[in-house]
Amino acid sequence: MSKTEERFLNSSWIVSNRPERNQVDPYKPYACLVEQERSASGDIKDTGIIFLSNKECSFRCLMCDLWKNTTEESVPEGAIPKQIKWALEQMPGIKQVKLYNSGSFFDEKAIPVKDYKDIASLVSGCETVVVEAHPKLINNRCLEFRDLLSAELEVAIGLETVHPGVLRKLNKQMDVDDFTQAVTFLNQHQIRSRAFILLRPPFLSEEEGIHWAKKSLDLAFEAGVDCCTVIPVRPGNGAMDLLMKSGEFEKPELSSLEEVLDYGISLGAGRVFADTWDLELFSNCSNCFQDRLHRLTFINQSQSLLPKVMCSCIPDQGMT
Repeated sequence: MSKTEERFLNSSWIVSNRPERNQVDPYKPYACLVEQERSASGDIKDTGIIFLSNKECSFRCLMCDLWKNTTEESVPEGAIPKQIKWALEQMPGIKQVKLYNSGSFFDEKAIPVKDYKDIASLVSGCETVVVEAHPKLINNRCLEFRDLLSAELEVAIGLETVHPGVLRKLNKQMDVDDFTQAVTFLNQHQIRSRAFILLRPPFLSEEEGIHWAKKSLDLAFEAGVDCCTVIPVRPGNGAMDLLMKSGEFEKPELSSLEEVLDYGISLGAGRVFADTWDLELFSNCSNCFQDRLHRLTFINQSQSLLPKVMCSCIPDQGMT
């Protein structure tokens, strides 16, 4: 093991370089919003995303910033249903709901099993319920929750990258086999899955970041997921900022996200989405940014490609 691996395979180093976390209310989600997303059936549906205030994830991944809006201890039993009820009242008429708890839904220290029944009742008006989970926490609790739902369950899993060395350095405490086994388990029990794919995690060049994101899409679909979301890696959690200073991480370029999304759509293997949250962070040109954002949004919703936006700022295009 190299000195670099010894340094970054260490939760205490990651935690010690964090800024302060935000204060959250255990009885209220720290955010909720409605977005339009293409469903498995091909329809565009209003999708509510509820960012639950919850205990910090046990897996302290190098690139993660979700801990910023978490509690240090488990929230009380009954708190999560109260958060969901409050959020749903702000988002009437949604057809899909994502219950994102900054960790793993099936971690008993995060979501009490005794709350499953109340949660299932609250989301009974939805057609699809998406939760997130670490692959090592996908087990029979998934089946227990699924059986309480009137909606279809979908589980989102962070594959991150299939680059073996980089995945190990992310402190994710999993490997590709863990991911494929989790997807196989879900498929065997007729539960849909989606994968989160990182675009340019630390220790990769821009070209390598594109290459390994594409390979990660290939493996995710071969494993049997229904869709993938490509997430450009950003600084801001302390550890990533230090890696930027040391030259071991740089933000990916917007053109790289466009290339990886286009590749994923061209596979025709399942839905592929580009994460467009705070996308301007990855743009270096105000002249073309809005057009490029609109293009990515259109592709996300239609799952069909559009001609690329032309601009002198984009490599290999020159002046137009």
